[in-house]
Amino acid sequence: MVGGGLAATRLCAVLRRKKFRGSITVLSAEEVAPYDRPPLSKQVLAGERDDAPLPFDTAKLDVDLRLGTRATGLDTESRTVMVNAGSDEADAIAYDALAIATGAAPLRLPGDGPQLTLRTLDDSLALRERLVPGARVVVVGASWIGAEVATAARAAGCVVSCVEFGAEPLAGVLGDEVGAATRAWWEGIDLRTSTGVTSVEADGVHLDDGTVLPADVVVTGIGVRPDLAWLSGSGLELDRGVLTDTRCRTNVPGVVALGDVAQRWSAHSDSHRLVEHWDEAAMVATAAATSLLDWSTGPEHDPVPYFWSDQFGRKLQYVGVHAPDDVLAIDKAEDGSLLRATWSRDGVLTAWLGVDLSKELIPARTAIGGPVAALG
Repeated sequence: MVGGGLAATRLCAVLRRKKFRGSITVLSAEEVAPYDRPPLSKQVLAGERDDAPLPFDTAKLDVDLRLGTRATGLDTESRTVMVNAGSDEADAIAYDALAIATGAAPLRLPGDGPQLTLRTLDDSLALRERLVPGARVVVVGASWIGAEVATAARAAGCVVSCVEFGAEPLAGVLGDEVGAATRAWWEGIDLRTSTGVTSVEADGVHLDDGTVLPADVVVTGIGVRPDLAWLSGSGLELDRGVLTDTRCRTNVPGVVALGDVAQRWSAHSDSHRLVEHWDEAAMVATAAATSLLDWSTGPEHDPVPYFWSDQFGRKLQYVGVHAPDDVLAIDKAEDGSLLRATWSRDGVLTAWLGVDLSKELIPARTAIGGPVAALG
């Protein structure tokens, strides 16, 4: 397995539960044992905990975990993974079956100035040290990560600005109308929407209107990109991610891909989709393990997508897949901010979003694909 995150660790456990007795080697580019990522932008960043280890007992599972081992090439004809190319630790590792779970890397902005991203445990700890009272923090991007970083920075007493290219926070994922209903949550933050960043330099964040925002800390949260460079020339079909079917199978027999790196076929969107959320990585292991053990048969994995975000003292939960032209209905709280949103097409519920409405999540998830009126 290439990758040491949630998808890979869950896959190890499922393979052993399915009585696989062969050797399992996990190659992780990071130097620390596998950990959970959602707490990095929440509890770890807020100082409530210092790590977020995954339950991964390598001795019990009989797994050879190789930390600090970065995949740098793949030869599917000889079934060999090249690692640590260009270093004294360069090696080639043979396999009978391969699981690709290398995740994704955060995008960065142009410029020579320092900018932090939030993807690893080290990232979170480094950022936490910088969030001190009075620090001028500029967050670029008002989507999920940006909002969670802004939450932590505001709570730490920082002077927070956020620059968002879209017209509203969360507009890129939820649309302008839903995003507008969250704007009040950003009270106390200098939120600049419909604004682009040209570069990050030593003197601050340069905006497309010529303004320079001075910053002690710049956090870039503009999205991620699957790690595909090492797969160039491998023969795998690549697009924005590694293309797979609903059983995690690639076009090369014996090679599966799962987690953030996989662009999996989904009937919900009738397309290959990147599903870069914890729930996907946690649930996909059964399908991937079955394919590795029996390439020809097995269960399909195409659940209704789900994700959540904790921001500004609220829990947002989203389930489904909506299109920009779906019919949107918004319910607002007494203060006029977002409470609930539903999307539908031809009277059929395609997606649901709730704010502090966890009790409604399961009924909403069950209702996806049925009449929107069934929600009541």
